[in-house]
Amino acid sequence: MKIPMSPPNTEALLRSIVETGDSERLVKLFRNPSGPAPHGRYLHWDELRHRQPPPELGTEEWWLLVKTARRLLYKAVLIEDKAGQPFVFALADPILALLHRIDRDASGHILLAAPIANPETRDTYLVRSLIEEAINSSQLEGASTTRQVAKEMLRQGRRPRDKSERMIFNNFQAMRSISERLKEPLTPEAIFELHSILTRDTLDDPTAAGRLRRADERIDVVDHRDQRVLHVPPHADELPARLERLCDFANARDAEPFVPPIIRAILLHFALAYDHPFVDGNGRVARALFYWSALSQGYWLMEFVSISSILKQAPAQYARAYLFTETDESDVTYFLIHQLETIVAAMDGLHDYLRRKADEAMATEAMLQTSTRLRERLNHRQLALIRHALRHPNSVYTIEGHRQSHAVVYQTARSDLLQLAALGLVSQRKAGQAFVFEAPPDLTSRLEETESTLQQSDARFEMPANSSLKN
Repeated sequence: MKIPMSPPNTEALLRSIVETGDSERLVKLFRNPSGPAPHGRYLHWDELRHRQPPPELGTEEWWLLVKTARRLLYKAVLIEDKAGQPFVFALADPILALLHRIDRDASGHILLAAPIANPETRDTYLVRSLIEEAINSSQLEGASTTRQVAKEMLRQGRRPRDKSERMIFNNFQAMRSISERLKEPLTPEAIFELHSILTRDTLDDPTAAGRLRRADERIDVVDHRDQRVLHVPPHADELPARLERLCDFANARDAEPFVPPIIRAILLHFALAYDHPFVDGNGRVARALFYWSALSQGYWLMEFVSISSILKQAPAQYARAYLFTETDESDVTYFLIHQLETIVAAMDGLHDYLRRKADEAMATEAMLQTSTRLRERLNHRQLALIRHALRHPNSVYTIEGHRQSHAVVYQTARSDLLQLAALGLVSQRKAGQAFVFEAPPDLTSRLEETESTLQQSDARFEMPANSSLKN
């Protein structure tokens, strides 16, 4: 990956203009005010230098005006770069628009969230989200297991068979553990525990789990395609103090200057990855901290979206957002915008998924509309399985997988599947020590046959309205 070109020195540029005594040039310069985000985009110098500047301005002069406007908006935060300078961000219009969208949809009430607000179906959507984030976050860090195999492992409760599966399994466990610590302040010990969960049985040196990297453990961020070093993290000797400062920032929610909650969560993500305090697993820990911070600050919808699924689609943009910050005076606005756009895309993906599920539910209900007896006998978990089986003939289900998918106890999951088998809607067979249940390819006709059988069975027990008892 190419390192972005560093911006020109704006102080030197302004000084050279003043020293020339060219008053006409100064008038032209300040007669062309430029905001921090020309045309609604917060461009880095490496991008802006390829754009057409406003009339009467050179590209470097344009950058001088843009940078001046940004400096007027800068807010410094508690976390610092390697040189000891605080990271800064500007609440420019692109950020304000994205913040409004996220604050409206992720912490308030939206109609499309009805299925995930419903206690009967909430856990099903939550488990799906945890699985998606576990898989995608691990794949970003090199896990090679396919989504289908990983989903089957997590839903069926199967033990991991290799390092890639273990990474995904660990990530799933870590995401679940986060929800149990939302009311606790962030501490270095909590981060060490999170790292231990995420890296268990995946490190070349098992003793590296849950501890900071040592001075003899040189860790650079490298583009593995061309071996170019993209980032050299702070020295190991600085890490204890930096981690304490990161936790202070995470917990200082009422401190000044005010930092919008979702921006605080993103900055935790950025700071942990910037410091790279562990020998491995830094990206996974960073993204997990984002979820902890967002959820603990009331952004409840974040529990149902996978930001890693969006990041995985364009990992180069993810990396460039870091590089833009490092090459432009530690202006973390670039990373904030990238992550805010990622969150919005993930939320849109959730909304699309809920719409599809609503359409599928309507189609299933339409098919079952005439199946009155059957519909009365199936609960929402069984209907969800039928819906899945109609889309995926010959699918295999297990009691443990059904339990995991709907967050119910084993006995409830077992009862659900045995009832479906008794109705002839799935077939049951033994596989090793456990039972598995298969969806038949002719499920639609079986639904019709089962409904007919149930109607006939019920009719034998119903008394005709015009009948009377005779002695």
